[in-house]
Amino acid sequence: QVQLVESGGGLVQAGDSLSVSCAASGGSFGTYRMGWFRQAPGKEREFVATINRSGTITHYADSVEGRFTISRDDAKNTVFLQMNKLEPEDTAVYYCAAGTVVNGFSYTSIKRYDYWGQGTQVTVSS
Repeated sequence: QVQLVESGGGLVQAGDSLSVSCAASGGSFGTYRMGWFRQAPGKEREFVATINRSGTITHYADSVEGRFTISRDDAKNTVFLQMNKLEPEDTAVYYCAAGTVVNGFSYTSIKRYDYWGQGTQVTVSS
């Protein structure tokens, strides 16, 4: 059983930067694809970023491309999301996800990931 715990959310102003992290336990972190998703009030959970097992390939949603950076530290079983030039539209609960098996779904789909954290709130004021 894999446990994921996010941290680092908070309230910032537009244009600021913020980093959130996700610590994993209970499994083989280095073998998992990791992803970040977010969910704003009244909206569906949406893909933000993903990183492959080796940390060599990343993908981003168009809305965050060039502003957000996903990275991983396998020695610490942790995945990070560095968010720069934050906008009010980035306000959401941010969820960390682990994909432990290859199931045919796209890395942008929530169905690609089988373990989820509890989420951390990021609020960007204008």
